[in-house]
Amino acid sequence: MPAAHPDELTFEESLAFLDQIAGFGDPLPHLILTGGDPLNRPDLFLLIAEARRRGVGVSITPAATAALTLDVLQRLKDAGIEGLGLSLDAPTAAAHDAIRGVPGTFDRTVQAIRWGESLGLPIQVNTLASAETAPGIPAVFELLKPHEIARWSLFFLISVGRGKVLQPLSPEDGERLMSWIFSVSRDAPFIVATTEAPSYRRVAIERMREMGITGEQMKRSGPLRGAGIRDGHGIMFVSNTGEICPAGFLPISAGNVRTHHVAEVYRDAPLFKSLHDPRQFEGRCGYCEYNALCGGSRARAYEATGTPLGTDPLCTYIPQPKSH
Repeated sequence: MPAAHPDELTFEESLAFLDQIAGFGDPLPHLILTGGDPLNRPDLFLLIAEARRRGVGVSITPAATAALTLDVLQRLKDAGIEGLGLSLDAPTAAAHDAIRGVPGTFDRTVQAIRWGESLGLPIQVNTLASAETAPGIPAVFELLKPHEIARWSLFFLISVGRGKVLQPLSPEDGERLMSWIFSVSRDAPFIVATTEAPSYRRVAIERMREMGITGEQMKRSGPLRGAGIRDGHGIMFVSNTGEICPAGFLPISAGNVRTHHVAEVYRDAPLFKSLHDPRQFEGRCGYCEYNALCGGSRARAYEATGTPLGTDPLCTYIPQPKSH
């Protein structure tokens, strides 16, 4: 097992962070424990209990290792975990394990899905959308269809960290995949969504307009349920060392929970304030008529342009510049 980061938040510091969450007021944010592998923390179940005691809902995205057993999933359910996130990037063991770089992860993930089903845990399956995985995505959908999962989210690759060895989809291929996602989502037995691809909302609106769906019906549709949520706006990330960032794939620190209050950073830090206001975005994202609903992936804009306020290069849409 890899050693914990020497500067990782201690149990007491983690409790202080949980106390800070109350500063957001009602409704309290939902806490997602991710990693690495949160199962590696020896105080995991104590922290879940303390979060629940404070009225904070908790979900978890464990790694598919030998530590992820039926007994552990039962303990997580008993602890009050409200969601289980698992990653499945390809429809076969050979392809998935090649992407993950660890043999056996495909079989362990499928087994965890079955165990989660048997326990009645709400399951979200996350699938990477990249040049390498895109051809297999329809087969992943067919593999998941018989299972009792709540949500399938396609994560559009951001080329940072481990993702640098994979190739992102071209904007044109991304657009085609989003159109396919919209089509299958209409009859899927679970919610189908995207991560780091807010331009899917624009694609869905265009498709719904073609179908004659009214604006009021669009507002109630699945693709627009999270309209306006994007990196740093409706989402934030606190690292294992306490750094407060707009998202896991947008690693610009606006403070640290050891020295800053997380709710105050979210509301008042200049970085977050700029991400709350799409009028501050640059390039096409700045004058696009969809920027309040979409806003683009701020993480991808940062990776491509060096500023989190830049244009999301995945989007193919060319808005008309506003006349002054």
